[in-house]
Amino acid sequence: MNLQGISRFLLDRAGWEIDGDPPPDRVIMMIAAPHTSNWDFPLMLMLTWATGVEPHFLMKKEAFRGPSGRLMRRLGGVAVDRKAPQGMVEDLVAKAGTSKHLSLVIAPEGTRSRKEYWKSGFYRIAEQGNLDICLGYCDAQNKRMGFGPVIHLTGDVRADMDIIRDFYADVRGVNPDRATPPWLREEDEHSENQPAPAEPAQNQPAPNEPAQNQPEAS
Repeated sequence: MNLQGISRFLLDRAGWEIDGDPPPDRVIMMIAAPHTSNWDFPLMLMLTWATGVEPHFLMKKEAFRGPSGRLMRRLGGVAVDRKAPQGMVEDLVAKAGTSKHLSLVIAPEGTRSRKEYWKSGFYRIAEQGNLDICLGYCDAQNKRMGFGPVIHLTGDVRADMDIIRDFYADVRGVNPDRATPPWLREEDEHSENQPAPAEPAQNQPAPNEPAQNQPEAS
């Protein structure tokens, strides 16, 4: 039995149902969320394997040391140097530009504990590489996993994230209390940099009201 058959068998035995169709056979990014336990991300990888998707996923470079490194690479692992994340973004964008098929699976929460923001690396990689994003999910509460809509980033971070927030609003991970809300720090920074609305000049008449000290029309 191959990896696809093994993954489907294990998911069936564990009672998981798969919804939606896998992303089309092209270069694409897939969000894996929520990420609240050691099980969430492996389950998302099993989803891709069970449906015939060949995933690439990011892992810290330390995980590739020793005999396990070869296995990680065969399964689609991409080593990440956390001390030089910008180089990783550039490498992935370059790889996306020369690939015919690339399914990059990323957990934007970046950690299994609750934080204030998602990490924005997924957004930058998708934007710079002109990659569509498939919203993958693992809903432990209902034992359902699958593929949500495919979206194309507009460059309006708040509007793009509103779509993502709406999709994941009812999805619960293995430990829901550890889930990080789908919010990027850049959204708050953008709001802070917006100029405050101009205040109306004092002593100006309100709309549709006559100005003070002016004769009314007879």
